[in-house]
Amino acid sequence: MSRQGLADLAKISISTLEKALAGSRPFTLATTVRLEEALGRRLRDQPAAARPHAAAPTGFAPPELGSYSRPAMSWIEGEYLTLRPSFGDPAAVYAYRTVIGWSEDDSRMTFREGERLDAAFTQFGDVSAPHQSGHIYLVTNRHGQLRLVVLSRPTIEGAMYGVLTTLQSGRGSQLTPVSAAIAFLPLKRGEPAVSGRIGPRDADYERCRRHLDRVKQDGFAVLM
Repeated sequence: MSRQGLADLAKISISTLEKALAGSRPFTLATTVRLEEALGRRLRDQPAAARPHAAAPTGFAPPELGSYSRPAMSWIEGEYLTLRPSFGDPAAVYAYRTVIGWSEDDSRMTFREGERLDAAFTQFGDVSAPHQSGHIYLVTNRHGQLRLVVLSRPTIEGAMYGVLTTLQSGRGSQLTPVSAAIAFLPLKRGEPAVSGRIGPRDADYERCRRHLDRVKQDGFAVLM
């Protein structure tokens, strides 16, 4: 197609087209729309939400999360008592509840924390389970800020042990990277569980501390 032919088809002047193609004048939105109609092609960038993606088959997680199927991961669904060291008190254990389940809308396993003493820092995100490593990853991504939990496959009791990497809130707006042992203990539906900061004088302390100590003692993770 000649430039004159394109200008006639788009119903714009040849001088407008020539100047825009030479870079001496930007394409206006109206001109771009007319050129799109004439060429039958989209020339403007699409919003990220409108761009086509290679959709994963129904019932399968997307490739970036391991392409697992829901039946293959059904054993991870449920509620867990989650334990990690307290960042504010080295002698204490911090406990809260985590729910893992399948999201039909997003076609993937997701997780959400609850009953946290510091509710403002409650985390939620996606579950990744690549076959290559044999580990389970709980990934939070909020505007590019990441928080990661790497867990072992469940033990015979259904518990999972691993490492948490996140940011510790300090004075004012200060945030410091921190990694710590973490344990996920399965809960029966509706089962009450301890939550908050558990100190050496609390009844559940020894049991909770014992589970956290397993991370290093039983080789679920190496903390250098």
